[in-house]
Amino acid sequence: MPVRIDPSILAADFANLQAEIDRVSTADLIHVDVMDNHFVPNLTLGLPVVESLQKVSPLPLDLHLMISDADRWAPVYAETGAFSVTFHAEAAVDAVATARRLRQIGARAGLAVKPGTSIVPYLELLAEFDMLLIMTVEPGFGGQSFMADTMPKLAAAREAVAKSGLDVWLQVDGGIGETTIEIAAAAGADTFVAGSSVFGAENAATQIGLLRELAAKHTH
Repeated sequence: MPVRIDPSILAADFANLQAEIDRVSTADLIHVDVMDNHFVPNLTLGLPVVESLQKVSPLPLDLHLMISDADRWAPVYAETGAFSVTFHAEAAVDAVATARRLRQIGARAGLAVKPGTSIVPYLELLAEFDMLLIMTVEPGFGGQSFMADTMPKLAAAREAVAKSGLDVWLQVDGGIGETTIEIAAAAGADTFVAGSSVFGAENAATQIGLLRELAAKHTH
């Protein structure tokens, strides 16, 4: 099973985003956190910045929408040309319809759940999604500690994906670094969002390689 490392630009130097993206060119995707100060208590970048990043990033963009009214806005972000758009189950009225619309536009459809949200209702709908994002911190801020009690949820998702035979990626986001990536990989994750662990490293490429190596020890 491939291991994907997706550095989160939430931990990057916002004054030099293009240079920061160049630092992580050995990664698989660039993870872009979009927050609206409504669904989560923080405000980050929005559509104009995503459109600009799309023009300069050498890597595909993996958008994580922590915003309200996902049914309306997720397709708008997909239309920027993003490789993947993940929206929150808690912010969608009709997650299946929204996912189908994303796929029609040409983006991979991802569904995210907060630590306190059950993944069980969505495991019967795996065919509608290309990725499930199991949040390992409460969404809204970077630099939080990894929540190990989310691992049973991740393991249940891995079991369901394995039984389905579908190619659904399992992503984790929050507190992922050298000491936690192996825990998440052992529980079934294959796609890892890492913010400060990567952008805070002196050599981002070396750190990406290390994280990939640690996760690969536990591939399912």
